[in-house]
Amino acid sequence: MNSRVTATISSAASFLVLFAAASPVRAQKTAAVPMAKAELSMSDQTVVTRMIVVSLQDRRLALVENGVVKAVYPVAVGKTSTPSPTGTFTIVNHVLNPTYYHHGKVIPPGPENPVGNRWMGLSIPGYGIHGTNAPRSIGRAVSHGCIRVGKRDLERLFAQVRVGDAVEIIGARDEQTEAIFGAPAVPQSASAPVLTAKSAPEAAPAQPASAMGAMVVASLPAGR
Repeated sequence: MNSRVTATISSAASFLVLFAAASPVRAQKTAAVPMAKAELSMSDQTVVTRMIVVSLQDRRLALVENGVVKAVYPVAVGKTSTPSPTGTFTIVNHVLNPTYYHHGKVIPPGPENPVGNRWMGLSIPGYGIHGTNAPRSIGRAVSHGCIRVGKRDLERLFAQVRVGDAVEIIGARDEQTEAIFGAPAVPQSASAPVLTAKSAPEAAPAQPASAMGAMVVASLPAGR
């Protein structure tokens, strides 16, 4: 009788030892799967910090992502009587094929539209980055304050920019513009004075509701 009790106790003890030894192994394998998924998920997330930098003196625009210059384009900027604003703004609307409105005059999308086929409105009312129906104006200080971009360059830029992206417009050259644009592209003797403005010009383009889901209206300079 005693030998049977001893054998039973011994078997039970052996089972407990084997169970205890096996349990941590199973627990480790179970915990390792969620941890690997979390690391993979975090590694797939890429934060992109995007900014447009415009140098009025250089008459050039740069697209900068995560501190790296991705592209540089020539632009037209405000003339002396209607200068471009300076400061840091944001893109507030992103309109494909805008309709141009000014003093009751309506110009639909097409080759005669003064703002071209793309419009990126800024957080300062009345100003934006847009195209032009006067391509020879690019590289000059001739606009009513907005930043004009050539058609092909504008289409490339438009595809990469999102609402909420920052736009910094710089009047006088500084270390930042020197680092981004290098030596001045426009001889100082040939460039018009660079002024700044805060008043909003008149006029407005809008995107048809069928394309945007709602009418988008943004102030624009008068004329071309």
